[in-house]
Amino acid sequence: MAERDKDNKNPRRFLDPAVLAGIGRLELRAHQAVEGFLAGMHPSPFFGHSVEFVQHREYTTGDDIRHLDWKVWSKTDRFYIKQFEAETNLRCTLVVDVSESMGYGSGPMTKREYAATAAASAAWLLLRQQDAVGLVTFDSAIRTILPPRSQTRHLDAIVSGLANDKPREKTDILAILKQVAQNLPTRGLVAIFSDLLVDREALIKGVQMLRQRKHEVVVFHLMDKDEVDFPFLGPTRFEGMEALPDLLCDPAALREGYLRELEGFLQEVRRGATRLGADYQFLRTDEPLDAVLTRFLHEREAVRRAGPISQG
Repeated sequence: MAERDKDNKNPRRFLDPAVLAGIGRLELRAHQAVEGFLAGMHPSPFFGHSVEFVQHREYTTGDDIRHLDWKVWSKTDRFYIKQFEAETNLRCTLVVDVSESMGYGSGPMTKREYAATAAASAAWLLLRQQDAVGLVTFDSAIRTILPPRSQTRHLDAIVSGLANDKPREKTDILAILKQVAQNLPTRGLVAIFSDLLVDREALIKGVQMLRQRKHEVVVFHLMDKDEVDFPFLGPTRFEGMEALPDLLCDPAALREGYLRELEGFLQEVRRGATRLGADYQFLRTDEPLDAVLTRFLHEREAVRRAGPISQG
């Protein structure tokens, strides 16, 4: 990484050492997750691609102008991109929650760090196969937005975007997913990484908007082991997040009711997502990232088999 940072064109030269260290740790975690995952796989038809011409699509800002079809432009006075099979495999947008509640963690990684590592690992895996990957990070508003790109160097921008955002403020999930749906010009895969401590009705409405626009949706629901097991003993002060007050109580008196409410919450979110045709994946942050990467491979193959990605 040091050699790359010597390049005057590298935007990282503007970052302070603490931010650079955070990016480096995230890159390392993502690299280890992907390499470990791939080492355990058998040879797969998911890897490798063809560059056979498939179709045209309208030019959008950020597309590689080398793929413009000038013959079509001369006839129509409109810009169209030549789309090849490798480019039609998948367009994936990673939507990562960086709100305050994601800052909690009882293990090596907070929910925020786990989500960032999962998203960076997925980007790494997809870019290896020349899929286009974009990024949205959000809390009460969108904090980072990167349009899908298929160039390998795009991973730098994705990792920097994930590493620079800090957990803050509460989550306005409906407004965020509405904006994501409106800004994606072509159908593809939308992967949401969040603890889903949001209004459930708003979440379902947001997923529904994405599905109505023909996007495949995967919801990665992240929770810390303490949130799942509620192992607390003795008088404990729970720090309020996202404008909630602190609470001093005896956890033993709350545990049964908490676990009952948690199960109801998980069932409601899972059923709501699957009813709309979205893929729901529950993840504990103390578990390996294999489930995330496996799901991306499966979704990628499903989209590829469905045929070339078409406009709208």
